[in-house]
Amino acid sequence: MEKYAVPGMTLAVSVDGKPQFYNYGVASKQSKQPVTQDTLFEIGSLSKTFTATLAAYAQHTGKIDWAQPASHYLPQLRGSAFDRVSLLNLATHTSGLPLFVPDEVTNERQLMDYYRQWQPSHPIGSYRVYSNLGIGLLGMITANSLEQPFATAMEQRLLPALGMTHSYVNVPPAAQQDYAQGYNKEDKPVRVTPGPLDAESYGLKSSSSDLIRYLNANMGLVKVTPDWQQALDGVHRGYYRASEFTQDLMWESYPYPVKLETLLAGNDVKVIMDGTPAQAITPPQAPQQQAWYNKTGSTNGFCHLRGIYPAQKTAVVMLANKNFPNDERVKAVYQIVQSLAH
Repeated sequence: MEKYAVPGMTLAVSVDGKPQFYNYGVASKQSKQPVTQDTLFEIGSLSKTFTATLAAYAQHTGKIDWAQPASHYLPQLRGSAFDRVSLLNLATHTSGLPLFVPDEVTNERQLMDYYRQWQPSHPIGSYRVYSNLGIGLLGMITANSLEQPFATAMEQRLLPALGMTHSYVNVPPAAQQDYAQGYNKEDKPVRVTPGPLDAESYGLKSSSSDLIRYLNANMGLVKVTPDWQQALDGVHRGYYRASEFTQDLMWESYPYPVKLETLLAGNDVKVIMDGTPAQAITPPQAPQQQAWYNKTGSTNGFCHLRGIYPAQKTAVVMLANKNFPNDERVKAVYQIVQSLAH
């Protein structure tokens, strides 16, 4: 925290479904309100795993089919490259779509125009390119299939189903007092900027108490309905090998034990920004117990990492209200898990 002048941080560590919380610093430099396990942080790309879980629920309940092309669900994309992009491609970063929504795209009509004109740089399914545009489109299709706006489906279906009572796409007035202030690299106060596909790809706000519950649910340690358990199990199937990891539905997994160097390579910014060749796993790999599942996330003023190791029922969440380098987050969480494993 000192090295990067991080105002506040919360760490949740759970073993056998029993969480412990470690809170440091302040949620706001102005108010000096201390960080607690109920402080709300922007969780950035950790939101993508929630979108994938909602999609897996829609798939399990027969609303969507991973094998169908995206254009099957969005008639306005018929005749475009999305006749060849399956929902599974969108859920595994293998569509070829780039990371960011272009700056000039500011509404849904412009977004659909962009999708219609887009052409992949590599054969679809041959390259893993981390993409807000891909998971965002999957979120849009999923919400349509559930006949609800995306934020409503997330807040009224998934979050209550997992017992996450203090997580939001849109933070209500009653919870604003818990919403941490983020700070950018210049220590200026910032919050996430609204934009197309924000809710679907990086829009959730959550607390360490809710997120550790989410991770325990992902390991089968929280009682949920059978449909939601199927969805949670489904996101941990491995569909592609890319870089150092197996690409699941938005999660990345590594055989455990895993070397720190391997995790750092798999979470390297070049893998995120430049993409990497991908090989399909046929049939898909079943969820693994002896594996490390991780996901990083950030917005301009916040950063996070979470990891689970199912074989030892261990989960770690780290949330901070200033963005600092990915490799530092990976090292810190790795050291925690290593200490718990020995």
